[in-house]
Amino acid sequence: MTLRTQQAIPPFIYDVQIPAEDQLYLRLKGHLSAQSIGLLWNEVLERVQQEQKPLIIIDARDVSYCDGAGIGLLTEINRQQHLKGQHCNVINLKEDFQKLLDVFLEDPAFSPAPRPKERVNIFEGVGESFYFFIEHIYQQIVFLGELSVHFLRALRDPLRYFRWTDVWRVVEEGGVQALFIILMINFLMGLIMAFQAAIPMRQFGADIFVANLVALSILRVLGPLMTAIVLAGRTGSAFAAEIGTMKVNEEINALKTMGLNPLKFLVTNRILGMIILAPVLTIFADFAGLLGGAVVVRSFGYPLITYVNQILGAVHLNDFLGGFIKSFVFGFIIASIGCYRGLETGSGASAVGQSTTRAVVSSLILIILAEGAFSIVYYFLGI
Repeated sequence: MTLRTQQAIPPFIYDVQIPAEDQLYLRLKGHLSAQSIGLLWNEVLERVQQEQKPLIIIDARDVSYCDGAGIGLLTEINRQQHLKGQHCNVINLKEDFQKLLDVFLEDPAFSPAPRPKERVNIFEGVGESFYFFIEHIYQQIVFLGELSVHFLRALRDPLRYFRWTDVWRVVEEGGVQALFIILMINFLMGLIMAFQAAIPMRQFGADIFVANLVALSILRVLGPLMTAIVLAGRTGSAFAAEIGTMKVNEEINALKTMGLNPLKFLVTNRILGMIILAPVLTIFADFAGLLGGAVVVRSFGYPLITYVNQILGAVHLNDFLGGFIKSFVFGFIIASIGCYRGLETGSGASAVGQSTTRAVVSSLILIILAEGAFSIVYYFLGI
């Protein structure tokens, strides 16, 4: 038969001081554990309630151990203060214990009471919105500038700089798996456009010119544009979600700690993959759109060779190259915006979703603006 000796519970001591009329100084010593703190829990809370000070300073420099019960006492004092619209500061707590306390204090129940919203003058509101807009544009320009520098350096020695495994993974996941939906959407675009154009053209006996309309629209505008829109909603959002999740999990900070530049390690590979991917998908999208137009023209009784000859007579190489060149720019926009939104992800459960939404919206806006810029340039160049 063995006898077990009960170990003595390490002591927990507290000291209360009032250095000023609006302050309460609470100094804690010893072990803040479930065994020791239970004896004085109610006593400490009652003493704090009796004083009713706007500010409580808890000095924990002499706390040698703190478990969940000790954190519970600190958060309970903090919660009671905030419910009254007052403040509580915990100072000199050891780093390991402070991390545990911060987890509990992030809960909305322990956040300070919200201040009533101040009425903002309409001119101040417009000014603030304009300022944040300019600041946001500036941050994007800085990011694109830094990204361009890294990308140009990578092109000097692409075999060594790029991580080609990641590049081909982007091409596979964003290209092969997105090919079907791009083919379907562009096929339907060609089909719908041909049917809609045939209604007025038939009144003038110009059914065959539907082929001209479909071919020029698909090759110059709709093929690369619809491909870019699909990639923005599918692949660009995936970039933002992947990098945003890494940011929330502090994997980005881990890369910086190891001396790895996130732009080089995460962003440039995705951009190169998207620049390779977008033009290839655009070619398939053009073919699908023309095929959709062929179905409609064939239903009018025209043979397929007539449709092909009509396209070859109306379309020139510049028409195809005009849309093909756009796809490189669209691919760069989608990848860079997706990665940028991922890198600027904040903290919290909803941060990744917000970054994903912003990535899609920003990409679509910039794609449309780029399309407009290309249209103006092509017009003055006579393309």
